[in-house]
Amino acid sequence: MNQEIERRRTFAIISHPDAGKTTLTEKLLLFGGQIQVAGAVKSNKIRKTATSDWMEIEKQRGISVTTSVMEFEYQGYKVNILDTPGHQDFAEDTFRTLTAVDSAIIVVDCAKGVEAQTRKLMNVCRMRKTPVIIYVNKMDREGRDPFDLLDELEEELQIAVRPLSWPINQGMRFKGVYNIFERGLNLFTPDKQKVTEKVEVDIQGMQLEEHVGEEDAAKLRDDLELIDGVYPEFSVEKYLSAEVAPVFFGSALNNFGVQELLDCFVQIAPCPRPVQAVERVVSPEEPKFSGFIFKITANIDPNHRSCIAFCKVCSGKFVRNAPYQHQRLGKTVRFSSPTQFMAQRKETIDEAWPGDIVGLPDNGIFKIGDTLTEGEVLHYKGLPSFSPEMFKYIENADPMKTKQLEKGIGQLMDEGVAQLFINQFNGRKLIGTVGQLQFEVIQYRLENEYGAKCRWEPVSLYKACWVECEPGFEDELEHFKKRKYQYMASDREGRDVFLADSGYVLTMAQQDFKHLKFHFTSEF
Repeated sequence: MNQEIERRRTFAIISHPDAGKTTLTEKLLLFGGQIQVAGAVKSNKIRKTATSDWMEIEKQRGISVTTSVMEFEYQGYKVNILDTPGHQDFAEDTFRTLTAVDSAIIVVDCAKGVEAQTRKLMNVCRMRKTPVIIYVNKMDREGRDPFDLLDELEEELQIAVRPLSWPINQGMRFKGVYNIFERGLNLFTPDKQKVTEKVEVDIQGMQLEEHVGEEDAAKLRDDLELIDGVYPEFSVEKYLSAEVAPVFFGSALNNFGVQELLDCFVQIAPCPRPVQAVERVVSPEEPKFSGFIFKITANIDPNHRSCIAFCKVCSGKFVRNAPYQHQRLGKTVRFSSPTQFMAQRKETIDEAWPGDIVGLPDNGIFKIGDTLTEGEVLHYKGLPSFSPEMFKYIENADPMKTKQLEKGIGQLMDEGVAQLFINQFNGRKLIGTVGQLQFEVIQYRLENEYGAKCRWEPVSLYKACWVECEPGFEDELEHFKKRKYQYMASDREGRDVFLADSGYVLTMAQQDFKHLKFHFTSEF
């Protein structure tokens, strides 16, 4: 069992939109031998779209809308990748994904450096002490000086860095990368779909000049001296305790620098670690199975209206058809066809080990954060839903399709794309999201996957917050509900939600009702 755990590597790829996450995922799959030809996110010559962007809307817009799960074998290790969406509108999906991984790779564009969304995601990694590796992408374009970039990474992400590969020039004059970790030189020949060659070179010998020319050879020697002088020796312990982040340079589109990243990653990245549950810490070596649901996806196969719940195995061994306890509902469930994924392609499996991600067929019994065990009462800490910032009423545009609309809204809300509130004053359905793009995605998916049409009606609200009263002050809560009757709603769990229409109204409510608590995340 321990061998199985030790060969697992589960990680997420995170970054700001358009830094090149999906392209990098694609290339990792290429090296893992899962695909023969790598697809591209946008390109006229390459007809294949990226493997991880399988939804129709993702192919059209060239963006990732939901996290996709992929896995492959590499050098005896089992690697599980989660490619996450970068756009802020789908940040919740990414936050949830980070609970299910042991480490992360951050992708940074060499011209733009660190952007706003990258900082947010790094904060989540820091909160959970997740080790990170940084990959500086797009070196075949003109960008900033590598030393300036390293300084910015340290400053903005508040983590020490240590380069493990170094670029030789950039943009049009980009010659290749020197691999500090393995001490070899990789020469650059632009090719989008195949793999480049490596050359073993002694840095001090004359061979270097033959490959890259005198000027670049001298500069490379100076740079490497400077790196050794400025940055401390790379220590794996410090990386695992999330104090230092190794940095790699390359160009994912041209397959460059990706293999070095993967080789180093499987060697140093952590295997599955103990997970904190509410009751106690659960170690992966325990014999009994436990796991939690961190994501639900509807309609992976458009011909069948099926939902898949993704379960992260935390301890023990998951076996097909074995009886497991569903903690929230308190009933026993069996799974006859658990699957593992390659984005949309899936295979049925008989067993899974800690660190693996298993897809379970869901007929409406799962919610995000549910725990499965072999009988012991455990609850893994789920991830909160954040207070939405944009609201619209959803109206049925085709009265003949009411049933389809109901089902569609139900399944999409289970995914956690957005949140549904029912206004107690007029009984209308209100959808709250983090960004504008989500409304378009919901509308598109309702029409294409469920055959239901909806229209949006704007409403101006400032925030939705969950209301709770201190023990013994129930009548104050009732009084508040009567006074704010028009602005009260309930979420899908039936909890009270106050819809504040401005910041001023919210502050006044907090002052007038001293014994009520207003929460901005659903975990309280």
